[in-house]
Order: sequence, then C-alpha cells, then structure tokens
Amino acid sequence: MDPLEGETSSAPIEYEPVNVKDVLVEMKDTAELLIDLAYSAVLHSSEEIAREVLRLEERMDVLEMRARMGLMMAVRKPKDAEQLAPVLGIVTAADDISDAAGDIAKVVLEDIGLPEAMRTALPEAVETLVRGVVDPDSVYADRTLQDIDLESETGVRVIALRRGDEWLLNPGPTTTIRGDDVALLRGPEIAIGDVCETMTGTGYEPPTADTPDIEDLERAVDTIVHMKNLSELAVDLAYSAVLFDSEALAEEVRNLEVEVDALESRFEAWTLRAAEDAPDPVALRGLIHLGSATEVISDAAIDISEGVLREIDVHPVVQLAVEESDEIITRVEVEPGSELDGREIVAGVPDTETTMSVIAVRRPDEGWLLVGDANAEIRGGDVLISKGTRTAAAAFDEMSVP
Repeated sequence: MDPLEGETSSAPIEYEPVNVKDVLVEMKDTAELLIDLAYSAVLHSSEEIAREVLRLEERMDVLEMRARMGLMMAVRKPKDAEQLAPVLGIVTAADDISDAAGDIAKVVLEDIGLPEAMRTALPEAVETLVRGVVDPDSVYADRTLQDIDLESETGVRVIALRRGDEWLLNPGPTTTIRGDDVALLRGPEIAIGDVCETMTGTGYEPPTADTPDIEDLERAVDTIVHMKNLSELAVDLAYSAVLFDSEALAEEVRNLEVEVDALESRFEAWTLRAAEDAPDPVALRGLIHLGSATEVISDAAIDISEGVLREIDVHPVVQLAVEESDEIITRVEVEPGSELDGREIVAGVPDTETTMSVIAVRRPDEGWLLVGDANAEIRGGDVLISKGTRTAAAAFDEMSVP
C-alpha cells in the first residue's frame, strides 16, 4: 500500500494567475527542506518525518505545474523563450530533487533494506530532527517564535510548520504557532526532548539500536552525512548562481558535483565491503538507494545553474526575486598575505570586523570543508563561500587581496 494512501489525493490543477517569482522562491525553499527532511528521516529512523517528505513532495508537484503554466503564459516572443528556458530547467530540477527526496524517504517506509544500527553510528555533531503535533494547551500555542525565543533559550529551532495542507517554510520571528500545527524541530538531542514534550505533550524517545557490527558501516554513515551536507550546499549555491547571475558560483556547483560523485564511489565500495560480513546483505540495499538519490540531487544542482554557465541572460522574473533581498552568497578566493590569510573561523564566523558568515571552504589539496558548525583557519589559496549583506560582502572581498 502507498505510505500515504487514504491521507492525500491528487486533485486536478487548473490554471490561475500566479506570481512566478514567488513560486520559484517557494520551490527553492521546498527543495532545500525536502533534502534535509529526507536524509533526517533515514538517519533518525523516523517514519513520521518520512511521511512528511511525501506530503511535501506532493506540494512540490503542484508548485511545478503552476510554475510551468505561468512560464508558458509569459512567452510572447523568441527572446522570451530563450531567457525562460533556463528558468524551466530550474523548475524541472526542483522536481527531480523532490522525487529523489521521496525515494530516500521510501527507504524508511518500504521494505528496501537498511541496517538497524545506522542510528548508533551517527556522528555526535548531527542535530536531531523531530516531528510533533502542537498541543492546543501547550504554553507555546498561539504565541510567536519571537515571544517564545526558543532557539536562544534551548538551541532548538522550528524549521517548518504544516497547518493542514499549508506549509510554512522558514518560519520567522512573527510566525505564530497554532494548536494542531505539525512542527518540525531541529536541535541538540539533550534539549529537544524537553521542547518536544512542552510543545506536543508527548515525550521524545530517541530510537535505540544495537552497536554496529559491520566494520565499514560507521564510515558509510559518515559519508552519507557529508554527501547530504554537500548536496544541500550545491542546491543552495545553484539557486544563488542563478539569482545573482554568478558564473563563479555556478563553477563551484560543478566542483561540488565532482566531490559528491567521488564520495558516492567510495560509499558504494564501503557498502559492498560491508556486505561481505553482513549476515543479511539485502539489509544494505537501502544504502545503495541513498547513494543514487544523492547523485540525482547533485546533478539537479548542475541543471539549475546551467543557464548561467551557458551565459544566457537572466530573465526579469528572476531579477525581481534578487531585488527583494539584501542577503547574498559570494565566492572569495583568498590570496596569500591578505588580511583574511590566517584568520580564525569560529562556528562559521570569521575573526574580522565584517558580518559575513562562512558556509564552506574549498581547498585545492583537501577538497570541501563545511564550517557552519566547526572551527577552521583561513589559508591563502582557500576559496570561501560566504553569506551576508551586499555591503559586508564588498568589504570581505577587499580583505581577500594583499
């Protein structure tokens, strides 16, 4: 039986005027959330989170159809078709990401095969993601996130809310939590149990598993986590490359795709070696599904940024999306002897007077280093992927040269 049979239905989608820019932004946010939820469902052995992935996948199908209709209505002349072709590629790639996330979720929901010890092998740095239904009598109900101040008090974040069939992505300070909302929480395991109980009235019981008895399983799980993080970064950079018409960022998407391909190759080798010692090798089949789905996601990121690499002018509908946000993602190559050379990065924040946050570092001899939750030292020759305001980005770029 389908995991959501009896819960959802495919209703007909009729054309209605839509703001294509808004649909594209929602598709971007949905794609990023889908990747996060799908891998978290596997890593935390959560059927509840996996079911939310399939619900969100259905939402993406609707968004894709509305975006296609809006783009078809926008074509008036050959020049429009030329500029909108890459946008259509973005829409298709987002749907590919959605399908891949659904395939990952089905590893949990269907009898595909997954080692029971995966949860035990999780790195300690991976935060817990929990799904819960808000109790109408909770002290959090009918209050804004700013009023609750959950993240500052506990380190736990509300990353999304589902209210019936409506999704609230990237909830902000003014977002109000309502009774019966489905809340997706992310944070340290030591704190998330109390938050979950306060919000839902039900305690959180982390899944238990036997200690891994397969030598290569821990390395395979570490690789899955790294592939997940790189895939998320690739999708984020791909959208940013399009939004800011940045060929440099598009090239970094290519570099990330090469890295993910190399990781998948090693991941498959470790999984096959583990199968030699596994009592039931079929139980490892889900790991192969994860590797294949991850490659689909990284390939989709390439498709998103293809128009930039082909030097096709950005369509005004995309430019409008950029103008509404002052936050940008930049690529800076650090020259030896510059002000940035030798500076420390603590939890993603460089020791500088600028307000830029470093997301990742690419080192020619070491590959990618994700520094959002780690410390590192900036070296000459590093390529920094950073996020911040346009003003801060300009100052940060000046610090990268002697």
